[in-house]
Amino acid sequence: MSKKTIAILTVVLAILIDQISKIYIKTHFYLGEEIKVLGLDWFRIHFTENNGMAWGFEFGGKAGKLFLTLFRLVAVTGIVYWLGKTIKSKIHNGVVIAIALILAGAVGNIIDSVFYGVIFNTPSGRGIATMFPDKPYGDLFFGKVVDMLYFPMYKGESFTFFNAIFNGADSWITIGVILLFIFNKQAFPKEEKKEIED
Repeated sequence: MSKKTIAILTVVLAILIDQISKIYIKTHFYLGEEIKVLGLDWFRIHFTENNGMAWGFEFGGKAGKLFLTLFRLVAVTGIVYWLGKTIKSKIHNGVVIAIALILAGAVGNIIDSVFYGVIFNTPSGRGIATMFPDKPYGDLFFGKVVDMLYFPMYKGESFTFFNAIFNGADSWITIGVILLFIFNKQAFPKEEKKEIED
């Protein structure tokens, strides 16, 4: 299988898994609903929406949100260039998969930020969202990112580990970065120094 085919399959499958899971959660769970997976305390599905960056960090109101979305679009352009350059080289397939996963994760969250505000509503209370309603909850470029994966490994009185709630796209980025660490010598090869002859 060629590097190009591996990259395309990785990106398409990762985005599909991310978006199908988000749309399912958005249209079957009410905001804030939580269930235990297989009855486990440390693995839960908890539906929340993220209006900003990681861990719900926000800055600059609507202007900050628009800047963040536009920045992500520029970053994706850079990642696409990096992936294309890597595909043409003889670098290990692990690096191709790593960059493809990072790209898929970035695109997955961009889809939420750009489009979800105009294709979903967000009912109050225990209402379930619907797709393509008469009155969507936001505008183009001002959608909220759907998060649902929650792994509270340890819960104390004032501390929870791990308390982040994330999604498939975030997972792809994390896995991609880990793979880059594993294949760092192939991903970031050092240029051989040419000896200068006297």
